Amino acid sequence: MKDPSFRRSLALFRAFLREQDDPEACYSLLARDAADQVEAYDGPVAGRTVVDVGGGSGHFTEEFRSRGAHAHLFEPDVRELGEKPPEGTVIADGYLLPLSDGVADVTFSSNVLEHVADPQTFLSELIRVTRPGGLIYVSFTNWLSPWGGHEWAPWHYLGAERARARYRRRTGRAAKHALGENLFAVHIGPTLRQVRARDDVRVVSARSRYWPFLAETVVRAPGIREVATWNLLLILRRCPP
Repeated sequence: MKDPSFRRSLALFRAFLREQDDPEACYSLLARDAADQVEAYDGPVAGRTVVDVGGGSGHFTEEFRSRGAHAHLFEPDVRELGEKPPEGTVIADGYLLPLSDGVADVTFSSNVLEHVADPQTFLSELIRVTRPGGLIYVSFTNWLSPWGGHEWAPWHYLGAERARARYRRRTGRAAKHALGENLFAVHIGPTLRQVRARDDVRVVSARSRYWPFLAETVVRAPGIREVATWNLLLILRRCPP
């Protein structure tokens, strides 16, 4: 896939800055962008089965459905669903999806991996439910990214507890995320090595999700990538048994 444009990256960045004030606009834009990325690698999703794991309020599921896909949302936390989750939403843990092997043409996970304690088991489950030849889309915010601490970033570079304390002082409320509870330090290098060592998937692309240039090149640079990538996008293809 070609590197995206500066205009696209700027639009996403501006949307992220307004996430708290206008989450609908932010996540609708992100969902359209992610669906465009899936189709760039795998063609139109119309008529295909898409499994959205950890999709929260359902913006990704609804976007895939708007393009004609048979999209299904599996979300473990009812608090993330919002007031009107997509019809047919299933409350389910990504470690143990209530699906048979190989039922999905596309398995999709956006910004979930950093919120699970066992990323490898989570990835294994995404792969299990994807048909041979199917596509797995996984993106996550790596810990050493400037955004790695989420709402208390970039102060996580000075330590998680210090960053959380600063967030409370500044906002008057406790941070949503706590390291080791619902946010985990996931790194790009170990994740790539673990995925590439598997024999059930092939890495199609490993790239920065939002960078407007050199999106794959930056991921090839050990050390630098842990900071500069911001958010890693993995496109995987399920191998035949």
